[in-house]
Amino acid sequence: MNLIQNVNTLIQYGLPGHFLSRAIGRLAFCENRKVKDFLIQQFIQRFDIQMDEVAEPALDAYPHFNAFFTRALKDGIRPLAGKEHIASPADGTVLSGGQLSENTRLTAKGHHFSLAELFGSEEYNKTYQDGHYLTIYLSPKDYHRIHCPMDAELKHMVHIPGRLFSVNESTITAIPAVFARNERVIMHFKSPHGPFSMVLVGAMLVASVETPFAGLISPPGQTITEWNYHRGAHHKFAQGDEVGRFQYGSTVITVIPNSMKGVHEEMTSGRAVRMGESLGQP
Repeated sequence: MNLIQNVNTLIQYGLPGHFLSRAIGRLAFCENRKVKDFLIQQFIQRFDIQMDEVAEPALDAYPHFNAFFTRALKDGIRPLAGKEHIASPADGTVLSGGQLSENTRLTAKGHHFSLAELFGSEEYNKTYQDGHYLTIYLSPKDYHRIHCPMDAELKHMVHIPGRLFSVNESTITAIPAVFARNERVIMHFKSPHGPFSMVLVGAMLVASVETPFAGLISPPGQTITEWNYHRGAHHKFAQGDEVGRFQYGSTVITVIPNSMKGVHEEMTSGRAVRMGESLGQP
């Protein structure tokens, strides 16, 4: 790790991440037309946003910057891989993936952390013993809605409070188990092919995740919050249905059991993926 990475890491340890997220959040939700239009226009130019993919290209359609940031895409612009595939839940870049080592351990840039650390519980260790995982990073320029990779039913959701370290190559290398330390939402699903889980990891400037079924997931305090969806209150999703959206760039980790075939070999670190394309087979 070089000097710049060291300094960046030290700064982040000292920064009040949640305070920064709230401060940036106020600006992102500012409804002053001149302010929000300026922010959106600068963002489009800075990140070369492909406006021909956007469902609503007119700036007047967005009451604030965050509405544009979590914009919808045109119908059909992201074809789905099909029922015999595990579709990518998001646009982004593969950070890491493969088989869980030592039964239930994940790897990110040389650091190892357990599934129990990531999930905040050992409850799913047996379910995913020797299973597979894939980590996708969403940069600010990426489409920020998260979609279901297979037809499935949401059974259990957990919000774990934590830090808001920035998620990028430098911090993943420098900060051990950053994904298991940042604020995150874990969704546990049941599909016709077996169970799978998705972890939506927060980052600096990402203090919350929003879902179409539970609204903004940002419980107060520092306690773990759980939602159990029993018979009569099931939440069913088809492949490609939206399950959540980030308020800013972050990371999605998909975990599947050993009973599924796993992720494609070409899904290696640095590969760009788009929502809907095949990550593997169930």
